[in-house]
Amino acid sequence: MKRPQLTPQQKRRRKSLLMATLITCIAVAMIGGSLHVMELGSMRMNEMQAKSSYEPADMKQHIRAAGEELHMQAEHEQRGGNTATYTVGEAAALLSDEQWTDLAWMITVPAGVFTMGSDDPRTNEANRPAHKVRMPAFKIDKYLVTQAQYARFVAAKHYRPPLNWEGGHIPPGMAMHPVTMVSWYNARDYCSWAGKRLPTEAEWEKAARGTDARRWPWGNAMNPNNLNTYYKVRHTSPVNQYPQGASPYGLLDMAGNVQQWVADQFTPYPGTDAKQEVFAPKALDPNYQRGSDEKEELIYRVMRGGSWKSDPLSTTTYHRNYAMPNYASDFFGFRCAMDIEPGKE
Repeated sequence: MKRPQLTPQQKRRRKSLLMATLITCIAVAMIGGSLHVMELGSMRMNEMQAKSSYEPADMKQHIRAAGEELHMQAEHEQRGGNTATYTVGEAAALLSDEQWTDLAWMITVPAGVFTMGSDDPRTNEANRPAHKVRMPAFKIDKYLVTQAQYARFVAAKHYRPPLNWEGGHIPPGMAMHPVTMVSWYNARDYCSWAGKRLPTEAEWEKAARGTDARRWPWGNAMNPNNLNTYYKVRHTSPVNQYPQGASPYGLLDMAGNVQQWVADQFTPYPGTDAKQEVFAPKALDPNYQRGSDEKEELIYRVMRGGSWKSDPLSTTTYHRNYAMPNYASDFFGFRCAMDIEPGKE
């Protein structure tokens, strides 16, 4: 049986219906895809908000333009020790005698050779190559310098308190947390007051990894239970909270919690394949003053250990970070070291 021929009008109508169906299908697919992307975006935003160190409703208090924190730090630094803060007696009363004794613990790292750096092709160029370094014996703090310890320094020296202290005082419950918002200069000044010094980069790395070239203080496998990193806690933690993450010599927080200033300028390792421009500061206000006669240095200083904000790979024992020495942040801290007189190891 012959199919009846369509009239031109019927053909145009059928073509229109086919086009409408096709457009509808495309639109439905696009809407479905957009909803899926929106759902993924929402999930990602929720994940990021969950990892943030503050509530989204409070975001206006935390958003800062690029470099604003640096200028805030500079202005705060120039005000010097004029901010009301602790008396010597009030600072001493922040902790018990037992806590003060524990925080004063320094560990002796014996003389010898260790492996510094890494040959891992996945690590940053500045961390390469692995090379042997011979070290004399030295002492280094078991713990990061705490807020309470820094308060004693502030009180004794009439030094300006960190920018994140409220009214010149440590936020409640934070006395045993590492002090933050300290520049390299502040860290250096504290160590000098304490009769110590900042550790060298090589000292820090040997104290963190020992002589078996391990990737983390506890071994070669990442263990999230051993450290405070990657927004797990969303802020600093007490300096004695992760004994299971101790280094071979017994130091705590050599991975995570806060990045730690060391004495050294950020310079290339011998034989590195890193580009030289990596080690050169990009910009600095030539008129910047610390509020003293000490001119700013146009160099980077090394930081080690990663922080509560870092990705896990930044907490490896050989990873090098860096910052301008006048910079401070809520994840910058430090510990001190000391020479050992010959025959007194």
